[in-house]
Amino acid sequence: RLRRKARKKHTRAMFKKFNVDENVSGRAQMKSSVQRGLRAALEEQMPSIAPYLEDLIPKKDKVILVKCQDHVNIITTTENPAPLFFNLRDGPYYPTLRVLHKFPELLPQVQVDRGAIKHVMKGADIMCPGLTSPGGRLPP
Repeated sequence: RLRRKARKKHTRAMFKKFNVDENVSGRAQMKSSVQRGLRAALEEQMPSIAPYLEDLIPKKDKVILVKCQDHVNIITTTENPAPLFFNLRDGPYYPTLRVLHKFPELLPQVQVDRGAIKHVMKGADIMCPGLTSPGGRLPP
C-alpha cells in the first residue's frame, strides 16, 4: 500500500498541471538583435528549419520570451500566442508538439524494422538492433 501511495504521489508531481498565474514568472518582448540570434541558433540546431522559419517566426512579428519556473523559457509570437519552442536554462531549443505536427520534417526521422513496430507502438524504447537490422534506417 505504501508503495502505491508513493507512486501515485510521484505521478501527480510528474504530470502537474501548468497554471499561468503560478508558473510564469515573466514575459518580455525580444529585441530585434536577440531575435536574429534566436533565428541563427534555431538554424544551427535544426538545419531543416530554414524553409519554415519565416512561417513560424515572421520577421515583422514580435517575439515574446516567457520565463517559467525551473528555468524553462518558452518562445511565442504576438500573432500566434501558442508556444513554438522551449528550452531549459540556456540549453538547446526544442520545438513543441504543435510545431512538429505542422512541420514534421524539422527533426531527423528514423525507421525501425517490422519486428520492432508492435513493441514501439506499445511504448517500448527503440534500441540499436531495431535500427541497424535490415528494414531499419538511421538519418545520415
